[in-house]
Amino acid sequence: MADRLPTLSRPAVVVPAEGFYRPASLRLEHGRSDPDARYSDWLDAGALAREVLDRCGPHGTGEHLPALWDLERDRAARAEYRPAPAGGVLLVPGSLLQGLGLAFDVVVHLRISPAARRRRAPADRVWELPAFDRYDEEVDPAALADAVVLADHADRPALVLQGRWSLS
Repeated sequence: MADRLPTLSRPAVVVPAEGFYRPASLRLEHGRSDPDARYSDWLDAGALAREVLDRCGPHGTGEHLPALWDLERDRAARAEYRPAPAGGVLLVPGSLLQGLGLAFDVVVHLRISPAARRRRAPADRVWELPAFDRYDEEVDPAALADAVVLADHADRPALVLQGRWSLS
């Protein structure tokens, strides 16, 4: 999407949510494979809102922080604020982002069924699956999204329009 937007005269800025994960001492406080911690303790949603969404919003400065935390080094990223391009689109890819009160203008949810998640999950990340099952049950992200992409088969995604983009 980020590559296609400029061809439509809309520059894109991509700020991955992973850059706003908490330090390992907080994120992994209950161990490296706790699905409940993965669900609720990894993302610093307040920092993502404060340093990206609010600043790029209608009353913000027009600048954003590309990352707050360097996961590889487990220390502050020490990134500089960057200007958002005029007329640009801010894309925030990440998992488990809905239901947190984040001020997204449009939400596109990539829906992967529990069975497909189990088939496709790398062995070292299978422990995360209960967090995604809980997210589906408690948040129902497909119902909250503006559009849903059915992605059980990565080579054959299917777009389902709903909400304000509905065809009905």
